[in-house]
Amino acid sequence: MSRTQSSANGEPIAVARAADGGDENPYLLGVFAPVRDELTLDDLPVIGEIPKDLNGVYLRNGPNRQFDAPGRYHMFDGDGMIHAAHFENGKVRYRNRYVRTRAFHEESEAGRSLWTGLMENPKDNPWGNGHGLGIKDSANTDVIFHRGQVLATWYLCGTPYSVDPLSLETIGAQDFLGTFSGDMMAHPKVDEATGELIWFDYGPDQDFLRYGIIGPDGRQTHLTRIDLPGPRLPHDIAITENYSVLMDLPLVQDHDARRAGKYRIYYDRELPARFAVIPRHGNSADVRWFDAKPCYIYHVVNSWEQGDEIVMDVCRVKNPQHQTTFASPLSNMLAYMRLDAQLYRYRFNLRTGTTTETELDDANIEFPSVDSRIMGQSHRYSYNMSLGNEPTLLFDGLVRFDSLTGTKEEHKFGAGRWGAEAPFAPRDGSTGETDGYLVCFVNDEVEDRGEIAIFDAEAVAAGPIARVLLPQRVPSGFHACWVRSDQLAQSQAD
Repeated sequence: MSRTQSSANGEPIAVARAADGGDENPYLLGVFAPVRDELTLDDLPVIGEIPKDLNGVYLRNGPNRQFDAPGRYHMFDGDGMIHAAHFENGKVRYRNRYVRTRAFHEESEAGRSLWTGLMENPKDNPWGNGHGLGIKDSANTDVIFHRGQVLATWYLCGTPYSVDPLSLETIGAQDFLGTFSGDMMAHPKVDEATGELIWFDYGPDQDFLRYGIIGPDGRQTHLTRIDLPGPRLPHDIAITENYSVLMDLPLVQDHDARRAGKYRIYYDRELPARFAVIPRHGNSADVRWFDAKPCYIYHVVNSWEQGDEIVMDVCRVKNPQHQTTFASPLSNMLAYMRLDAQLYRYRFNLRTGTTTETELDDANIEFPSVDSRIMGQSHRYSYNMSLGNEPTLLFDGLVRFDSLTGTKEEHKFGAGRWGAEAPFAPRDGSTGETDGYLVCFVNDEVEDRGEIAIFDAEAVAAGPIARVLLPQRVPSGFHACWVRSDQLAQSQAD
């Protein structure tokens, strides 16, 4: 095995353990603990055989803080680090690199943390995001491929950072050829049929969303304002061929906390969930609002048009409030990170104005994905993560859900083994939603190391067809994407 390694700035990186009155933070321990080194690894040990028709790169973003910070740590505080597995003709290379955000550079130069975290008062922080939220924008949440680059985004709306999909070098803050200003939410959507990137932003003090489109030439082509009853905290968006669906959900800003300079949210059960259906290039006057039962939605599976209806599948959270069932005060504060979500379908009838709601499955599954080639078109299969019955956010299995039959096929990683989001990776010449593979990182608590697991998408329950062993963990994190070899070829040509 050949390897090269370096720390992010030439100095040792702190592996921090935050405490609150002696209470160890569970998101800085075990499989969540930061890793010290940025690595490039070839000739890795393989159990099984890597398919030669699996060509592309799997990328996963997540928090991995560079320095200890004062106060209580939250997963959203950690500096973004992208981990990549590049497959080419039956071989694989692993690489991990920090996203070099503006805040990362400033703390690197200072040799210490300059920001407190999400759960602390940000009054002494150097600066925050574009909406005046004084929390460090760490670009640690999602990673999306668009126009030859990947974009690293942040949970609370931040600057999208462009990253090279192979070297993982941070190219810089993405301003879309000087046409973009402000922030971008965590989960913009790419329509591969048009080359458009659809996004919105929001803020803790603004009673509206900004909804916009980046065109296939990389310039912003559309921007409009959609008014809301008050500041909201939407996380995701759905797109169809001709429409977008934005959300006004009853998870709202605590105004008393905001006046005190803090960021705090609460779930207002008296408010309905509302969904704004807007023509893709429409304006606020074109919005149709649809009411539904109160809930929160972190992640959309997919959406499409069917006759007079917009159909939207999501992972629906019934109760996103902090839970109070754990032993320590800090664990209680962090408990809402342990999601309880079910696959759920909405139908918004554009002719009658009615909403129909249906639970598709009662299992606790999240972090969904579909074949990116058909985003915004009807799908049959989604690939999801099963949430373990643990006090922290851990994925104990992989679930392929068949929305036509309502059945699922599942693989459990095994005791003490936890996975990561597993997007669909089409094989060379792929012709369908299961004609390919699933790739994900798996952490083994017993061995204290990570691995890359590869599954046949047509036989998920059979378990991995190959496992690539890594010498260090890939800290549990957030979202992933698959970039096909044809997309990589285009990015290198550009």
